[in-house]
Amino acid sequence: MSTNPDDMDLDELREEIQSIDREIVELIAQRTYVADTIAQVKDEQGLPTTDEEQEQAVMDRAGDNAQRFDVDDNLVKAIFRLLIELNKVEQRESR
Repeated sequence: MSTNPDDMDLDELREEIQSIDREIVELIAQRTYVADTIAQVKDEQGLPTTDEEQEQAVMDRAGDNAQRFDVDDNLVKAIFRLLIELNKVEQRESR
């Protein structure tokens, strides 16, 4: 984290959270856009939308990254599972 919590008051800490939350949403939007593009390429190439091996690789990377940053890997994997499911729903609706 770029800031020292000891030097910040509650309002500043809340502003920091708001900034982080915006960044998270922006990254989710970017990820969704790329996932949609992948789905379009798969559709054009006649490939199945679901790729269980790739999904497992995503989950494995999520767990590895969680451990690198000392975050609960079950929580991170649950978030990524949700992101994957949301992408699947969006892809089904756009077909």
